[in-house]
Amino acid sequence: MQIQTNVPSLFVQRQLEKSSEGLNTSLRRLSSGLRINSAKDDAAGLAISERMDSLIRGNTQARRNVNDGVSLLQTAEGAMQTVTDSIQRIRELAVQAANATNSLGDKQALQQEANQLLQNIDQIAGQTEFNGEKIFSQNRNSLSGTAAERAVLDGLKLGWLEESVERIQTYYGITGDNAATLEIVLTPPVGSGLTSSPGGVLAAVGSLTGTADGQGRTLNPFLYVDMADFTPPNLPDGGSAPIYNDRIIAHEMVHAVMGRSMNFNSVGALPSWFKEGAAEFIHGADERLSTDYNGGAGLATILTAFGNDDVSASAGYSAGYAAVRYMHQKIKEAGGDGIKDIMVYLNQNAGSDLSQALTNASSGAFADLAGFKADFNADAGAFIGGMNLTNSDTGAIGGYDTDQGSVLSAKDILLDRGDTIAETQVDGFALDYQSVGGVDRKSFALQVGAKSNETITASIAAMNVSALGIDSVDLVNLPQFALYDLDKALDFVSKHRAEIGGAQSRLESTAAQLETSIESQSAARSRIRDADYATETASLTRQNILRQAGTAMLSQANSMPNLVLQLLR
Repeated sequence: MQIQTNVPSLFVQRQLEKSSEGLNTSLRRLSSGLRINSAKDDAAGLAISERMDSLIRGNTQARRNVNDGVSLLQTAEGAMQTVTDSIQRIRELAVQAANATNSLGDKQALQQEANQLLQNIDQIAGQTEFNGEKIFSQNRNSLSGTAAERAVLDGLKLGWLEESVERIQTYYGITGDNAATLEIVLTPPVGSGLTSSPGGVLAAVGSLTGTADGQGRTLNPFLYVDMADFTPPNLPDGGSAPIYNDRIIAHEMVHAVMGRSMNFNSVGALPSWFKEGAAEFIHGADERLSTDYNGGAGLATILTAFGNDDVSASAGYSAGYAAVRYMHQKIKEAGGDGIKDIMVYLNQNAGSDLSQALTNASSGAFADLAGFKADFNADAGAFIGGMNLTNSDTGAIGGYDTDQGSVLSAKDILLDRGDTIAETQVDGFALDYQSVGGVDRKSFALQVGAKSNETITASIAAMNVSALGIDSVDLVNLPQFALYDLDKALDFVSKHRAEIGGAQSRLESTAAQLETSIESQSAARSRIRDADYATETASLTRQNILRQAGTAMLSQANSMPNLVLQLLR
């Protein structure tokens, strides 16, 4: 027996210390509800649960972000609904204004209401906010270009192209072959050699590839409109002297149709004076001829340009116009149908040239091209001198001066009111318009996840009247044009409302996914970190018993050395 070292007491103390620590752990877990209260409880589990906690907290905030984003889009969609209602009302007014029963005063009253609605659209676009931030872009770039570009494109689509090809078909008997797409461009095509400058080339037809097929027909044709000369375009009549935009288009469409219907590009097949003269004759060129004939050029210069086939200056165009009109008159006097007979022959006889056409289709008026040129050179002075170049008729084919028809003034040649909208095609051609303009968008990046780059970007287009292309709606003079522009604006707003709706659905789906993720992550974190009360309660009971027993046993162990005293008695 020893009294210096009480080994049983030391053992009991150690066990009592363990049971006390276990009891303290159970108390901490039961009082906090957590199995892991410090890193020593479960280092790996703590690291895992902290990462889960980060995801849960991040996703919870992301869910709030998503809900804010939905509210933002709902605000934008509500504003777009109001814009739609305003456009619908303006369109209703345009339909009313287009009716011939309305007086000028009636149309002006309708325009006043339309102006108020347009101001309302601008106010909505400029003042709609969410949390102090303007929702819509304030950029005023138009969905269809500048006001001038829109006016030109509207003119092309709503009458200039359709009426030009109809006039060409009626009086020349030819159309495009429906095998080519005519590209409508407002900027000079690359490689064309064209430039945009006031007073230069007003418009031009050419080939995007600069080539022709084996029959001399233009491949990949384009119609270029120089906005420097078409600005501002006066609608609906297409302009004013000396530039009538619609007549320029009619001129160029003659080239386009001839380019796809006959041997247009082979060298020598069709003289330049004939090509340009036919293009001038479709709309009349009395104004030009009067200036050149009675002005500085004179007959000698006109005949020189004709003889040299030189159309580099105005006199060349006047020469071509006078020659084609002379040809038309002489063939009709011989019993034919005028220039139409020549055009139909060139169209129906692939690869033929003008001389062959004159031999076979001039009703005996001319033996060949050489004979025609000789006759015109001899008769030009008397023929041009006998023209009435100062009356209101332009000299266009089918008009009063040429064919004893109705007087065709500069504004009457094309009515600028087609039966259809030449958006994708016109008789003889598919159409493809160069994209101009573009509406600016305001982007909102929404953080929809707990990690970097988990974002959804919602973009909202500008909704002001300039952006929608309806800032120049004219119900008094151009209700039909207004209807076209309003329909485009409605389509644009409806498209973007659909985009907003799709974005809302995506955000709502994201919110639901975040809810599921938060639930799953929380459950996983709970399994790692939360205390199991059944287990911890049992542990607490066991540790309590062990502690009480340990305390009693420690008392017994400490009293064991007293037995030595019994030996000393």
